[in-house]
Amino acid sequence: MGVAVAAVVDAAEVAEVKMKVKKTYFWGVLVLIVLGFFIFGRGAITGNVVGTASANELSIPLSEISAEAKWYESDIEGTRVRYFVVKSSDGTIKTAFDACDVCYGSRKGYRQEGNMMICNNCGNKYPITGLGTENKAGGGCWPGYLPSKIVGDNLVIKSSDIAKGKYRFE
Repeated sequence: MGVAVAAVVDAAEVAEVKMKVKKTYFWGVLVLIVLGFFIFGRGAITGNVVGTASANELSIPLSEISAEAKWYESDIEGTRVRYFVVKSSDGTIKTAFDACDVCYGSRKGYRQEGNMMICNNCGNKYPITGLGTENKAGGGCWPGYLPSKIVGDNLVIKSSDIAKGKYRFE
């Protein structure tokens, strides 16, 4: 009789352990989902922010610009406006907002894969050589146009031009 009771107790203990494992698994998955939302779903910066703009302009030494995109941000009236700078394979320097003309509401920005910039929301791919132009046709996903110019040994972006893209990040 003692052996039969021991078997029942062991089965009850096993059931209790299984229930604890299920609860732990549930909470672990829930935490991962919530973290994923905050990291990927709410506009986490997609690259390293390596500088901020001064009151009138952002000046970046040309020697710091490479084929690997670098992300920057400016605080425009309390809104963090993000943009990136990258040297294309033809040697020209490209600047664009880290938000597209259509998908900006998702606040997911872009990532670089080789010679392409990819929208983190819709997955559209853009050759870096084609960036730096206005989307004059309107509509369609396209990296937001951000004008810049080379002055001496620096790339200069006006703060007023950065401010024009603020609506993409509000």
